Amino acid sequence: MMPSRTSRLTTDIDFEREGTQHGFLRLPHSVHRSAQGWLPIPIVCIRNGDGPRVLIMSGSHGDEYEGQIITSRLCRELAASDIRGRIVILPAANYPAARAGRRTSPLDPGGEGNLNRAFPGDPNGAPTAMIAHYIESVLLPMSDYVFDLHSGGSSLMYLPCAMVKQTGNEARAQRVAEIATAFGAPISFVTSGSFGDPRLIEAAAERSGVLCMSTELGGGGTVSPDALAIGDEGIRRVLRYIGALQPGYPVTAAPKTRWMEAPNHDYYVYSPADGLFEPCVDLGAVVKKGQPAGAVHFVETPWREPEPVSFGHRGTVICKRLPGRVERGDCVFHVATDCRG
Repeated sequence: MMPSRTSRLTTDIDFEREGTQHGFLRLPHSVHRSAQGWLPIPIVCIRNGDGPRVLIMSGSHGDEYEGQIITSRLCRELAASDIRGRIVILPAANYPAARAGRRTSPLDPGGEGNLNRAFPGDPNGAPTAMIAHYIESVLLPMSDYVFDLHSGGSSLMYLPCAMVKQTGNEARAQRVAEIATAFGAPISFVTSGSFGDPRLIEAAAERSGVLCMSTELGGGGTVSPDALAIGDEGIRRVLRYIGALQPGYPVTAAPKTRWMEAPNHDYYVYSPADGLFEPCVDLGAVVKKGQPAGAVHFVETPWREPEPVSFGHRGTVICKRLPGRVERGDCVFHVATDCRG
């Protein structure tokens, strides 16, 4: 017998019903304390006639809080009369991770269920794989757009960015670039999608023919008022730009965005050893290839000389690791360079 490819998640939400509905995706979860239980993944569906079909996600990584606040605001503040078409919102897409305040789900083997490395998922897999499968097999096919709000989480801090994945389809790429321009983040970052990783939401969207834009809105396990304002105002501008909000819905004007890219691994700086990382620069610094990025100190053997780390490419530092303790392979910086007007 072939394994089932039908999702095991269920919901009382009727995606074709007019008006606003609040509810949950029910993720089956049989454990000692609850033999026939389910986990409640919050979901909101707002529909008003014909128009764009939009999926907005946050909480793919549970320690990325900015997007979760922004999407929760949208759940409370958007009325059916404000929109055209349908907007589906998943404020805590990987609910177990969001509840734990961790990047990854503690309910997966090893506590490492990373939703944005789980697509296309598995309906019979661990909780994170089941969620990924539902998003790719149910929610994306009934969407025209997906907006996934990320930030740096507990370990990284980003200059606020809109993220645009490179694609071989010029018409799609141009449309997503226009959406990022409407979002109006200080930086619009052109990415290869972690160098072609098929497990990302961008890859899932591309497989479904859905236009996708994501973000990196600050991070550090904190919530910045500036990052919240950039994300909140930006997503509302985008929704009106694509016609999902009524023409009269008030939005702020989009600031000019700076287009940047990091097309290969030379733009990333990784720790060469386990120890304590001492950075030489901060976010926003303009650096040269070969310039010192920092040094790894060895407190267990303090008589040992620190191991220096250098930048492999010139550019502007748009991302910085925050925890001082590092292991070999941890990303400590990445830079980006200007790529268009």
